[in-house]
Amino acid sequence: MKVIKFGGSSLSSGEQLKKVFDIVQSDPSRKVVVVSAPGKRSADDIKITDLLIGCAERFIREGAADELVGVIEDRFASLAADLGVPAEIAVQIRKNILDVLNGDRSNPDRYMEAVKASGEDNNARLVAAYFQQQGLEASYVNPGEAGLIVSDEPGNAQVLPESYEKLYELRERPGIVVFPGFFGYNSQGDVVTFSRSGSDITGSILANAIKAELYENFTDVDAVYSVNPNIVKNPREIRELTYREMRELAYAGFAVFHDEALIPAFRAGIPVQIKNTNNPSAPGTRIVQERASTNGPVIGIASDTGFCSIYVSKYLMNREVGFGRKLLHILEDFGLSYEHVPSGIDDLSVIIRQSQLDSEKEKAIMDRFKQELQVDEIKITRDLALIMIVGEGMRKRVGTMARAANAFGRAGVNLEMINQGSSEVSMMFGVKEPGEKAAVHALYDEFFSSVSV
Repeated sequence: MKVIKFGGSSLSSGEQLKKVFDIVQSDPSRKVVVVSAPGKRSADDIKITDLLIGCAERFIREGAADELVGVIEDRFASLAADLGVPAEIAVQIRKNILDVLNGDRSNPDRYMEAVKASGEDNNARLVAAYFQQQGLEASYVNPGEAGLIVSDEPGNAQVLPESYEKLYELRERPGIVVFPGFFGYNSQGDVVTFSRSGSDITGSILANAIKAELYENFTDVDAVYSVNPNIVKNPREIRELTYREMRELAYAGFAVFHDEALIPAFRAGIPVQIKNTNNPSAPGTRIVQERASTNGPVIGIASDTGFCSIYVSKYLMNREVGFGRKLLHILEDFGLSYEHVPSGIDDLSVIIRQSQLDSEKEKAIMDRFKQELQVDEIKITRDLALIMIVGEGMRKRVGTMARAANAFGRAGVNLEMINQGSSEVSMMFGVKEPGEKAAVHALYDEFFSSVSV
């Protein structure tokens, strides 16, 4: 029994949905189909979820958004017409969207959650109707009915343990279950969404719950690549990698998979197969608990921009009990979360997302560090890119750090920071943003140009 999830690009048009049908019906073990909201049909198109967010914002401000509502209705009506499903399906979807948009707006956060989730919810209804018309036994299942109960954290919901026992009953439903991704319900019955791209999380939860043999995630690329193909042309495909490697790569900027999505599948020991809706015969990438290290120390290189570093130095910092706690407590007071804290004997740096730190917060934090921590020096460096090399093989190879440093030197890129995780599966480097692409190219040449396919 398998769980199969399709992303927005796989569901963006009637032509794409016909491919989805062919994939699902080609394997009788594909029991649960998780769907996203319709995505972009072309580069300049707009995702349904973004249209819904725009609608909700207009309704909150002005009480109406006729033009945007019309665009959303037309998108679903066009999909229904392309698929030849009964006309009443499009009418039901239109009514459902209008009911949600005209719902209670007294709590804007709750209202926004319900509107955002309606893209996935109505697309699942449409997909189920299409499958039925094509002769498959299929049914739409609402997450609340199925028992997907989540924490009350709008936009960042976490599945609650009691969900799994109820969701297991999906195994007993006849035919194919078509399940909307991205959201669940809190214990009071309110819609609460996962973070964006959260349909990946839904698929992983259901794979765990029904004890699937495999979780298949269909997207618009043939495989996970060893590096961003927008930076390096025709990069090497990764055939197999571990959960831990994929988690590190996803966190560091790989867009193929949501970085939280693997956790439920990982806990249940369920392998994940990433495949291409537009080329389903391609082998794709398999994510597993353990793999043989046969491709050198590094499996992938990821990078992301938009970071800054808060550097502090104080003589004998290492002897001052509670220094780190007090520093992090100040950041907590300002509502800041941190990414990394590389440190030395008398200094440390806190790496945070730059978007969290405006000029007003920056000044206030510096003042508090000086007054409460009595630091000798404080410096904030903006516009940093973090580059990560990842691979289980690094634990067994001597000299990986030296090779990486030499690559940065050849590219003429100065290192602002180095941080190696205690798991020894990843190394993180901080550079100024203008040097990001040159550094990634140099690392790829170092670790992959001489590796056999």
